[in-house]
Amino acid sequence: MTTTNIPPAYDRMVELLREKAVLNSCGSLLGWDEQTYMPPAGGEHRANQLALLAGLTHERATTPELGGLLGELKEFEESAGSESVLAVNIRAARRDYDRATQLPRKLVEEMTREISLAQQKWVAARKQADFSIFQKSLESIIRLKREEASILKKEGETLYDALLDEYEPGMRAEQVQALFDPLREGVIKLLQQIKDSSVEPKTEILKRSYPTDRQHELGQAAAAQIGFDFERGRLDTTAHPFCSEIGPGDCRLTTRYFENFFNSGFFGILHEAGHGMYEQGLNVEQYGLAMGLSVSLGIHESQSLLWENFVGRSRPFWNHFYPKVQGMYPESLNGVSLDEFYTAINDVRPSYIRVEADELTYNLHIMLRFELEQKLLAGELEAADVPEVWNSRFTEYLGVTPENDAQGCLQDIHWSAGLMGYFPTYALGKMYSAQFFKAAQNEIPDLSDLIANGEFGELKSWLNKNIHDRGQQYQARDLVKVVTGNELSEKPLLEALGTKYGEIYGF
Repeated sequence: MTTTNIPPAYDRMVELLREKAVLNSCGSLLGWDEQTYMPPAGGEHRANQLALLAGLTHERATTPELGGLLGELKEFEESAGSESVLAVNIRAARRDYDRATQLPRKLVEEMTREISLAQQKWVAARKQADFSIFQKSLESIIRLKREEASILKKEGETLYDALLDEYEPGMRAEQVQALFDPLREGVIKLLQQIKDSSVEPKTEILKRSYPTDRQHELGQAAAAQIGFDFERGRLDTTAHPFCSEIGPGDCRLTTRYFENFFNSGFFGILHEAGHGMYEQGLNVEQYGLAMGLSVSLGIHESQSLLWENFVGRSRPFWNHFYPKVQGMYPESLNGVSLDEFYTAINDVRPSYIRVEADELTYNLHIMLRFELEQKLLAGELEAADVPEVWNSRFTEYLGVTPENDAQGCLQDIHWSAGLMGYFPTYALGKMYSAQFFKAAQNEIPDLSDLIANGEFGELKSWLNKNIHDRGQQYQARDLVKVVTGNELSEKPLLEALGTKYGEIYGF
């Protein structure tokens, strides 16, 4: 279809959607600054800025003009072909418009303001390991998210389904549960085999002195080598690592460093670089439109986990990278063999902090949060009872009990950011990443050798072609089937983990 056949209504729709995207990018920049460089006393004013901006963005997203244009484009969308760029952009715009027009501007502004203030309360509560500082903020957010979900949910859906649909379109809680049940069973079985093994990784290696300035230098070099473009991005520190896509040519990575723990900074950077490379791989010409946006948070997470775990924690990666790390930290790694280091970074043992958990037990962290979120929204769990219930379930699932609230229910920023329905996407991302990496291995037979030689371009190009360039052409589960030929399943992930840990732990 030539551009001469594109109706004026489509061009005007594109203008409006790009204006909305620019407003969103302003909010992203303010949010990034709040978590990195904003002075503490600026919190109240930042909340007011973000609330006003959210209201303006919502107003732009729900303008009657856009609704009229989408009505005009209905026939054109049907004639363009369901998988065409034009149809995908129109269909997604209609979905977003229908969702946005259901939400009152007052609710959007109140939510944004409460989130900004809640995040500041969360930072203070986490620093003091005191949930009571954050409790009222969480109660307000739960109230507002229930109101939002009540407005958005369709017939036959739960409140949780309505929120999950924002992050993983088309997915329902019962479908997630159907994947999580066999995943939990497989994880517990592997965990028991590891506990029964006589192999004991020397994890004290990772707790030696690793000066943070060198961690930053090393992590930035690693991110650049796998393909993150620092001409279009940067790396900073924060309380909770994240990636923020500001707009074309501007993608911000953040991480946190601990001088006496190597894994946190390095693998945090690889993880966020994976997110950033997805954003940098999107079609700039489709900015603000569905074909220039990521599919879902689960697919987004698959990209970060693929680079962090399937590449960054692999033996081939360290065959190439370990001499560089050893050279940067001779005082800590002198005499430490590659085998010892590789085994240490892949140590499996239940731990308190999700973002520092090993590949295997990480899944149990997500399942716990998934269950608690559903109960909070359904009114089956009160905010005041979260610490006690969290600790009880944590002990049941992982066999260890958090020593304080910072190790427990305050460790994640998500609830303070209003991101309820978000957590399942992390475990879904693990499943997606396993299937994608297996497909890449099938199509790039020498992939392990390339990684061992420090050559990551072919894998990056494969991801660009098969995932990034497709934008929102398919929903997540459909994309997995198109790319891999198979339905989403927990089996490839469990097979990959079984093979890896079987080699390390000798079973």
